[in-house]
Amino acid sequence: MSNPSSSISPRESGASELQTSKGNTTIADGVVQKIAGVSAREVSGVYALGGGTARTIGAIRDRIPGSSQSVGQGVAVEVGERQAAIDLDLVAEYGVSIVELSRSVRRNVISAVEGMTGLEVTEVNVSVNDIHLPTDDQQDAQESRVQ
Repeated sequence: MSNPSSSISPRESGASELQTSKGNTTIADGVVQKIAGVSAREVSGVYALGGGTARTIGAIRDRIPGSSQSVGQGVAVEVGERQAAIDLDLVAEYGVSIVELSRSVRRNVISAVEGMTGLEVTEVNVSVNDIHLPTDDQQDAQESRVQ
């Protein structure tokens, strides 16, 4: 990921909605991470976010009463004063066009982050690290019954 505050040119419009004469607004990385995670999961064809290790830890966490899935799992962000760059690791449903999926995820994430934060999203890098097969659900159900 590139550094959004130094190597990326500022918006053409000049003044940012986050820096005004009345004061500045800063947005934490975690806020952008959550928005990006939720908006990526909304896209049909995205089975899960995160790599194998992150999903395994998430599955263990789901079995602990009172815990919740990390919304930011599989999402890395760099947030500058006016811009953000986002990396997503996801698992796609079998049969979906990965090109179309990544295009839809990118569009949804950019729209949500820019709309909610006022930051310019300079890039959304999508890494598809697995495909979810329909037989995977059957194997998970069998493993659950064995335990």
